[in-house]
Amino acid sequence: MRYRKLGTSELHVSEVCLGTMTFGEQNTEAEAHAQLDRAFELGINFVDAAEMYPVPPRAETQGRTEAYVGSWLARQSRDKVVLATKITGPGRGLAWIREGRLSIDTQAVNAAIDGSLRRLKTDYVDLYQIHWPDRYVPQFGKIHYDPSQERPSVSIEAQLGALAGPVRAGKIRYVGLSNETPWGVMEFLRVARERGLPVVASIQNAYNLLNRTFEAGLSEITRQCNVPLLPYSPLAFGHLTGKYADGSASPGARLVRFPPFGQRYQKPNVEAAVKAYAELARSRGMTPAALALAFVMSRWFVGSTIIGATTLAQLEENIGAAAVTLDADTLEAIERIHLSNPNPAV
Repeated sequence: MRYRKLGTSELHVSEVCLGTMTFGEQNTEAEAHAQLDRAFELGINFVDAAEMYPVPPRAETQGRTEAYVGSWLARQSRDKVVLATKITGPGRGLAWIREGRLSIDTQAVNAAIDGSLRRLKTDYVDLYQIHWPDRYVPQFGKIHYDPSQERPSVSIEAQLGALAGPVRAGKIRYVGLSNETPWGVMEFLRVARERGLPVVASIQNAYNLLNRTFEAGLSEITRQCNVPLLPYSPLAFGHLTGKYADGSASPGARLVRFPPFGQRYQKPNVEAAVKAYAELARSRGMTPAALALAFVMSRWFVGSTIIGATTLAQLEENIGAAAVTLDADTLEAIERIHLSNPNPAV
């Protein structure tokens, strides 16, 4: 396992981060602890959660993921764990979280971070991320900006000001963004610089062989402003493992149990692209999952790749992709497939 300094922060994170959104829905507390133990045995030191988790979000389970991570964290050396979580934003109908007060303002931030710290059984988080923008932006499978959808929102300056309080209090070490746009990242950076407010350390967006939109615009920000990507869904919700291609996915597979989560992948050319990448992987003597993960991990703008699993076998296979190096011929073949099926799951 290799480790990297995360952007302008002082955090040194493993190149693989353990995502936890299955904890509390698809995984029991014991299974969650087993995953965490095994991940750390294999060199991971970075864990990502969210107050909204597990998914799919439900009032009955909200906060359970952080609670499971917290009961594990309570028996660890806290300084050995780089812990990230997220504050839920407005606009997605999650009225049961903080009584529906989801705008990213001072009241919401204070309530959210205190709730997360209580569930996580710690007095600070290393990276605290805005789960999605407070303002309207097209996201989660939508790409066209529609001005008619704009809504009142908390200014970026006010959001950073709200986060500055917990940063000063030592509850948050660094702040980050998620599901953000190029304009949004640059505005957060500009306001932080001009007002002396917390500077974002990272951005967590979807990135995989079926969705490489980060490369246009956001990757330049990584280069010029040192805001690395923490890619989520590197396996495109399991599509890039090939398990959905022939209809043989098990009843416990995420998109079988929770079909709405597959909407962004129910688009033309997804199936053709998945098949092409799977055939390429097998021709190179590796699994489709290993090819997909190794590709994401090889990108220069990636700080740490967020992986998730429901079994220890899946977890070990996914972590093992960090040891895979794709040769120039394989990378060229990936580009040929990409040019034939560009970003089919944006």
